Amino acid sequence: MNLDKQTMKNIRHIILFIALVILCVINIKELFGVFKFVLGISQPFIWGGAIAFVMNIPLNGIEKRLLKNWKGKYAEKFKRPVSIILSLLLILFILVFVVMTVVPQLGKTIMDLGNKLPAFFDNAMVELEKLCASNPQIVEYLEQLQDISLDWDKILDGAINFLQNGVGSMVTSTVSVASTIIGVSVNIVVAIIFSIYVLSQKEKLGDQGKRIIKAYLPEKINTQVLRVLGLLSNNFSSFISGQCLEAVILGTMFVITLTIFQIPYALLIGVLIAFTALIPIVGAFIGCVVGAFLILVDSPMKAFIFVIIFFTLQQIEGNLIYPHVVGNSVGLPSMWVLVAVTLGGSLMGIAGMLLFIPLVSTAYTLLREDVNLRNASVKGRI
Repeated sequence: MNLDKQTMKNIRHIILFIALVILCVINIKELFGVFKFVLGISQPFIWGGAIAFVMNIPLNGIEKRLLKNWKGKYAEKFKRPVSIILSLLLILFILVFVVMTVVPQLGKTIMDLGNKLPAFFDNAMVELEKLCASNPQIVEYLEQLQDISLDWDKILDGAINFLQNGVGSMVTSTVSVASTIIGVSVNIVVAIIFSIYVLSQKEKLGDQGKRIIKAYLPEKINTQVLRVLGLLSNNFSSFISGQCLEAVILGTMFVITLTIFQIPYALLIGVLIAFTALIPIVGAFIGCVVGAFLILVDSPMKAFIFVIIFFTLQQIEGNLIYPHVVGNSVGLPSMWVLVAVTLGGSLMGIAGMLLFIPLVSTAYTLLREDVNLRNASVKGRI
């Protein structure tokens, strides 16, 4: 049987691909090591791309709304730098507002806790004595613990051993932590600078990316890849905008409600819940735990009322606000939002929760369009 040149070429390509896959499987550990190394050195640029993507949301709003009437020879030259500066100032203002709101309240809260903790522990001891008086078996158990003898010589030897060997380890750990902090700081600076470069020439970079895809992929695949990338970009932008809007709404609801019910630390708890609510679904519960502890020291009854208020507002937010603000912004039903958050959190933690909603939304949109197209073609044939 004679095979033409194209068939032989295809067979060679298949054999080469299979050999490459086998080689990768055999050297999987080395491959992961190389991948980890490349990921490590490219980390600041990945961060920079993420920062640029987030900053691009207010940047578009500033260019298309705030500066839309700015035209002329200076507009083309200075509109983008001015928009980038305004975007940075907006993000910096939000961060400063959160810090200036939380830090003074947090300092006042710590002072209040310092003044109230002794009385809180005194009351706790009184309640503990009443509990022991009504439950003699607890007293018997505590008396048994007192009879346990301690080997003080062994404890002293352990302390001396720690002082001899632990100091060196402590110094090494301190140096390691300091170097890590310096490395992270440098990466953050590089990431911010890189994000500014990306934003200043995003149209040129986008055009270059399209040309590369067009050069190396067939036309049909090229069109589909560009469509999927555009859908991903829109879904991520809509998700970030919706998540921030939902966090602001939830924080405002808590500040107003807690103020009405005269719950202490209303502003601090509201800002904290708004900040943690950026983590989908479960983030606000972190603010609930911290807020309940702060209020508990001041008044256990008010802490109980706060927990009731939290779960009430959480139900309103989870069933009414979040599915409409975030779910509708990415075109994903609330049930699949919950599935995406659960899967993402299980696989990648908090980062997975943030990433999986737009990813699942994109997959959901593509599947829905394909199903509708296939059903329409079947109906047409019938």
